[in-house]
Amino acid sequence: MIGTTEILIVGGVVLVLFGSAAIPKFFRSIGKAQSEFEKGKREGSAENAAKPVEPPPEQDNAKSGE
Repeated sequence: MIGTTEILIVGGVVLVLFGSAAIPKFFRSIGKAQSEFEKGKREGSAENAAKPVEPPPEQDNAKSGE
């Protein structure tokens, strides 16, 4: 299990490596990506719900040799 000390150490290393200005930009871009993903999921499910289910095409028995 990850403790508080480990989280603080990782946070400090990230802060030193990327700087304090890059961290909010990073989380903002993650938030935008997540909202776009959710929007795509909603649009996809709406398209699937509105699309009627078509029966599979009937096979011609003369072509299959029966």
